[in-house]
Amino acid sequence: MKKNLFVLMLGLTLFSCSQNEGNLKITGEIKGLSQGKLYIQRLQDTILKPIKVIKFDADSKFETYLNISEPEVLYVYLDRGTSNSLDNNIAFFAEEGKMQIHSDVNNFISKSVVTGNKNQELLNQYKGVIAKYNQENLDYIHKKLEAQIKGDTKTADSLQQLEDRMIIKKYQYAINFCLNNKEHEIAPYIAVTEIFDANPKYLDSIRKVLTPEVLESKYGKMLSEYLDEIN
Repeated sequence: MKKNLFVLMLGLTLFSCSQNEGNLKITGEIKGLSQGKLYIQRLQDTILKPIKVIKFDADSKFETYLNISEPEVLYVYLDRGTSNSLDNNIAFFAEEGKMQIHSDVNNFISKSVVTGNKNQELLNQYKGVIAKYNQENLDYIHKKLEAQIKGDTKTADSLQQLEDRMIIKKYQYAINFCLNNKEHEIAPYIAVTEIFDANPKYLDSIRKVLTPEVLESKYGKMLSEYLDEIN
């Protein structure tokens, strides 16, 4: 009897360890989701590959663990039976510690709120500013199309100039953002994913101010390799 009890307790302990294995704990809730799967994915060679599957069964809340060797951007994908693209994913900056991911089954991306570390806080900040720039740019495009339909070339040309300036403003913001956050891994991440086609001298200026630790990070190395390749 004692032997059987010991085996049972050992099995429960091993099960508990397997469920709680990892240096990153992620908790959260997808409101309205009672059945389905949530995939945590990593981008490898332009393809999103699942590294963890979270199954929902009558409870919209979840808890899972990952092993993270260094800070990197991962993706949360809600399986809706549609194409597996970046448009269906929530990007988050994973690193050791604790993170929280909350969203809604009907507005998975727009209602998402991710918190938990400084890189994620900065990513949220960056996305918020860029979203405002993008909305302003869409307004210019809409007004320009209306002007073109009316044959008002002067107004259309003026709006085109505003569009062009908006693109420059977005790049300027991104470059300054990277320079001002040189001690965080998000700086080279933004450089290689958002402004990779900027003038190489600006990308090089970002590389030069990165702290040694960040320069040796995943995205710091990617930035250096990219600059070495194009120079």
